[in-house]
Amino acid sequence: MSKKLSFKGQIAMGLEDRIRLQTLTGKTGYQIKEFKIMGQTPGDATSEYIAQIYSKDGQAIGNLVNFTNDALLAVCYTSTTSSGNSVYFETVIFDNQVFNQNIFVQITDVSGGTVPCNYYIELETIALSDVEATQLTLKNLRNIASR
Repeated sequence: MSKKLSFKGQIAMGLEDRIRLQTLTGKTGYQIKEFKIMGQTPGDATSEYIAQIYSKDGQAIGNLVNFTNDALLAVCYTSTTSSGNSVYFETVIFDNQVFNQNIFVQITDVSGGTVPCNYYIELETIALSDVEATQLTLKNLRNIASR
């Protein structure tokens, strides 16, 4: 039976958070089940946040979303106005992707705001066989080497 793990945090614009998931054996895999974001001052200012989760660090932080990027695991977009009249929320999750290494969260405000943004991530754990763990670890090493 799998269990769920949750992570939460707050990121200033232009920075990246690392969520440490790697283990010595790599025999625990993870899938993203939920990804949500909320500004530090919801309803108080206009914001257009784009949050992205990557399987490797060093990805350009900005408002570009590229689904062909193999390192992209999930995207979340929210848009609010200071009057609170207009709220749009959409989440895209690549839930078939299993990973066993650290993940990296970054958030940017397309409207140019500098108010930090909160995130919440829920992961499901998956027990991996020796072969599956080795395959995922090798895939991760290839991604690191391709930088």
